[in-house]
Amino acid sequence: MSGVAHDAKPATERTLFGHPIGIANLFGVELWERFSFYGMLTILGYYLYYSVGDGGLGMAESTALGIVGAYGGLVYLSTVLGAWVADRLLGSERTVFYGGVIVMAGHIALAILPGLSGVGVGLVLVALGSGGLKANASSLLGTLYDKDDPRADGGFTLFYLGINLGAFAGPLITGVLQDHVGFHYGFGAAAIGMAIGLTQYVVFRKNLGVHGRDVPNPLPRTEIPKVIAALAAFVVLVAIAAATKLVTLSNLPNVTTGVIAVASIAYFAIMLTSDKVTAVERTRVRAYMPLFVANAVFWSLFQQIFTVLSAYSDKRMTWSIFGWTAPSNWIGSMEPVWIIALSPLFAIMWTRLGNRAPSTPRKFALGVIGMGAAFLLFTLFSGTEGKSVSFVIVFFILGAFAISELMLSPIGLSVTTKLAPNAFRAQMMALYFFSVGIGTSMSGVLAKYYDPSHELAYFGITGLIAMTVGAIVWSIAPWISRHMEGVH
Repeated sequence: MSGVAHDAKPATERTLFGHPIGIANLFGVELWERFSFYGMLTILGYYLYYSVGDGGLGMAESTALGIVGAYGGLVYLSTVLGAWVADRLLGSERTVFYGGVIVMAGHIALAILPGLSGVGVGLVLVALGSGGLKANASSLLGTLYDKDDPRADGGFTLFYLGINLGAFAGPLITGVLQDHVGFHYGFGAAAIGMAIGLTQYVVFRKNLGVHGRDVPNPLPRTEIPKVIAALAAFVVLVAIAAATKLVTLSNLPNVTTGVIAVASIAYFAIMLTSDKVTAVERTRVRAYMPLFVANAVFWSLFQQIFTVLSAYSDKRMTWSIFGWTAPSNWIGSMEPVWIIALSPLFAIMWTRLGNRAPSTPRKFALGVIGMGAAFLLFTLFSGTEGKSVSFVIVFFILGAFAISELMLSPIGLSVTTKLAPNAFRAQMMALYFFSVGIGTSMSGVLAKYYDPSHELAYFGITGLIAMTVGAIVWSIAPWISRHMEGVH
């Protein structure tokens, strides 16, 4: 209902390009958070497996890439904590701010602390802070629109443009700094980026109005001791797992995938049995389940940009640009170029099509099928050896990644806010990020099976599995749509 407000919304809504004015602030803070996150992430694997003489820590490559995937999964797992804090303690708006502060502290730790100690402290802080910021920035954006507002998909696509502007710029800066002055300067640039984002968020905070200030399900004082006890038990459990070698650096991606999968099942069970969830909301949660699975499969391939394709860029691609060799981590900036170019077109397309657009389940299906097909394109170069694949070729393959992503990811963010039970608004968004987390940690698991001498099998099998999953979602799309209960 464009231009019509109810409940706490003002009669005359301030807009920017037809969208609520608050989108500008969330666009900016997410841009700088992603600048810092992807700027750091694209050089992290190299920092872990490059030799000490090259400024790295000298880990085995498979272990290093597995850690990158597992870390990405843990970032998304931590969204449940950020969502819980928002829903029960602070509200989404304040949680976004404090999450950004913790992210900045993590990048500072990576920049100034040497060796594995810096990696450990820095990654834990960035994971916790990102968990608070990511789920709540997206959830906060959702509160700017009514559930039946046709502008929502377009708004989330514009929001996605901000994410990808940051994802594009971050690796360009950190890669050059890594190549010329060292890894720690690259991590320092990530910290500066987050500081800029926080400053902008504070200056323009008033544009969000009252959105996200409420605490949907406040925590009673009587439950505080239980929460403290649960946190203490978790810390002890992690310490025991590390001390007994139950969790090691080499099996971390497998453990992370399993933990997120179990947590996801538990969260679905909680929502489906809670007396705070209505019958209609419960039906919508059931409809969300196949979309959750499809999303996880999609991201298990896509996030290999930072694991398998990171190593592929380093060992198989030529990066010569007019005689100058660009940093290998620039592969992280290639796909966002396509997103930046195509996002406005997709936003216009979804807005103009309105209810004539493909259903949400069919958009998901097309995204997963497209992602699998993009992976199959890498099989065309599986017979070559050494650095024989031009970055130009990979740039166009990543264009297929981008089209698939735009079919699925911003639509996934939008539909999650629409299908969320009111009492679990931010936590439903955390569940969306759980599916991304499973895919991300799986990208670390799959990295252990990658070998340049078996690229045909690796890219072929993973691509075909994804396309099969997409075809299944397409076939059950009518069932999903019926159970979404009025949400389009």
